[in-house]
Amino acid sequence: MPFVNIKITREKDEPTLKQKQELIEGVTDLIARVLNKNKTSTVVIIDEIEMDNYGLGGKTITEVRENQKKS
Repeated sequence: MPFVNIKITREKDEPTLKQKQELIEGVTDLIARVLNKNKTSTVVIIDEIEMDNYGLGGKTITEVRENQKKS
């Protein structure tokens, strides 16, 4: 049984429900086509990560993005 975990940042109003549905369908189709796996046994999980819950260079991504806007 294929198990796919997508991690994506949650920003503003994205990803929307429609976008998540498209990701799930698209990844399922890709796994079926490339690996010849049954769609009904393919699990797709989307983890949405808040911008303050990960960092780069010792700063949260929120801080990094704010600093990029100032530059």
